[in-house]
This record gives sequence, C-alpha cells and structure tokens, in this order.
Amino acid sequence: MMVGIIVTTIESAPLVSELPGRTTPFMVAELRPQVTGIIQKRLFTEGSTVATGQTLYQIDPSTYQAAYDSAAANKARAEANLYNARLKAERYAELVDIEAVSKQANDDAAAALKQAEADVAAARAALDKTRIDLDFTRVKSPISGRIGRSSVTPGALVTANQPAALATVQQLDPIYVDLTQSSADLQRMRRDVASGKISLVGEDIPVQLILEDGSLYEESGKLAFSEVSVDLGTGSVTLRASFPNPNDTLLPGMYVRARLVQGQSEQAILVPHAAMSFDPRGNAIVMVVNAQNTVEARPVQNRGVQGDKWIVISGLAAGEKIIVEGLQKVRPGQPVQTQVIGGTQDAAPAQSAAAPATN
Repeated sequence: MMVGIIVTTIESAPLVSELPGRTTPFMVAELRPQVTGIIQKRLFTEGSTVATGQTLYQIDPSTYQAAYDSAAANKARAEANLYNARLKAERYAELVDIEAVSKQANDDAAAALKQAEADVAAARAALDKTRIDLDFTRVKSPISGRIGRSSVTPGALVTANQPAALATVQQLDPIYVDLTQSSADLQRMRRDVASGKISLVGEDIPVQLILEDGSLYEESGKLAFSEVSVDLGTGSVTLRASFPNPNDTLLPGMYVRARLVQGQSEQAILVPHAAMSFDPRGNAIVMVVNAQNTVEARPVQNRGVQGDKWIVISGLAAGEKIIVEGLQKVRPGQPVQTQVIGGTQDAAPAQSAAAPATN
C-alpha cells in the first residue's frame, strides 16, 4: 500500500493559547450622596461621557448653606474673643513684673488665652465640616467615563451613604478583558517549563482579541496580571488583559476570545491537522512509518496550533516519517510503501512481503 508522508524537522514555535473571557470596565464608580436632601437638578445626559469633577446632581443646599454661615459667624466670634484674650494676657504679663497684678490674675489671663485659641480651632474645624457638607450637595464624578441611566429624578429624597447608587460611571478606555484558563493547563505548562520542553516569554505579553462575530479586534492588548488562586467553582485561574478602546467598540460584559503567546518551544515539530487523531481519552496520536517500513501508532504531546499545523513538543524526533495521506486505509503493524508529499516514491523492501493493496 502506498501512503503519503512528510519527514519531521525541528523548528522553533510559539505556544499560542486561545482563552475565553469577558470585558470589564477599567474603573467603575457608583455615585452615592454623602448628605441628605432633595435632588434639585440632574446635570447630565444618560449614556453620555462625563469628566472627572463634573457636577452630575445638585442637592438642595439651603440648610447646608445656613449651617455654613452659622459656623462662619461662630468662627468670627471666637477670633474676636481670642483677640481680646491675647491683649489681656500680654498686658498682665507686663504688669505682673512690677507686681501691679497678682500672679493668680496673670495665670488666669494666660489660661483664658489658651481657651480662646482652642475655641478658634474648634470653630475653624466646624466651619470646614459645614464647607465639606455644602460641597457634597454637588454630586461630582470621581472619574472620567461613560455614565449609565439615573435611578432618581429631580424632587427625589436621597440620604447620606444610601445603598442604592444614583448612577454608575464606567471608564472604558482602556478596558480589561478577564480570561479564564484551567489550572490543569497551567500545571502542565509549568511541568513542561521545568523539564525544558518549553520556555516562558517575557512579562510584556501581547494579546489579540477575537470578537463575538469572529472578527479580529483592531487594537492589540497586553497581559496585565494573573490570579494567584484557583476558583473553587470552576477550577480555573483568571488572567487579566488590558486593551485600548478609543472608539468604545468593546462594551462591558461582551464575550470574547483572546490569543496570547504563553511560551516558546525551540524543539517543536509541526504536524498537519490531517495527520493527527485523538483517542477516546483525548490523547493525541500520529501514524509513523518506522525503520521496518511498518505503520506505528505514536502517542504525542501537542501544545496548540500554528496556522494549519499542530505544535508537537514530545513523542517525535527529527527525521521521522508521518503519514498524512492514506490514513483511512492503514492500521498499526501494516507494511507500506511511502512517498514524500511533493517528493519522490520510496519503494520499501517490506512491500514484497505485504499482501496486494486494495483500493
């Protein structure tokens, strides 16, 4: 029987993984009021882009303005008392030297000065507190990004630190993609690295993104970090990649697939897809013509694909003959004649002992 073969060669090949994932915002800010009051105005358009520090809601400031004015008046009164206490303390300090006043009176004046200074400090703190509360009546965006729908309308009563957010702002440029990889794959890769079959690439790992419709995302990303723990429910580890998203093409929650190079094999053998099969347990097998020109089923270890070929990192050596044509007609132990695909026929001595080939 004639079969078509290729002769294996050692090559350098990147080990590309294709992992599922979902997009997630780079930053998320849920807007909650920090003071209680009535919403007077909503100052944004739902779904629009907002900037850091932009006022989004105006809460009725009247009571907080009154509290601020009262605190300012209290501070002014405390400063006036301090001025009077300082003059008195300075005057008594001079008079006590000539015994024009008693030491007790001088001590009382010094204590009154310190009390007045403490009153000013307390009044200043109270004024700062009311200024902060007054500023909190303007609910501002802490980040730049896209704002969603509003959960309240003007006239609604909101309370300080309420659990329900008024709206949510999400920064989408750049955007994260959270990928999942099984812990078994990571352990297998670590064993291959330890045995020298593959080597790890650098820290700045480029990532390509495949969108839900199968198209390739035009921007290239990079791997940001990997989780250090395994998810108990799925047995997987999360890898996070960061992508530029200038046109908001990627939206939070989109399902995508990512391709990234996780290693490099300097002793790889590339095998066409048609030459490899898998047993019921998922183990990869190729049919090899051995030195006796008989067919041998060879288990191999593959690590991903490169174009239309599997990347084999163990189980094969350079110069071996892999059957790529006529696989359906051969079985292990069967003698065959070989012809290199694209080359010339190699008449095998064993063919004379073989039964006549049938088509």
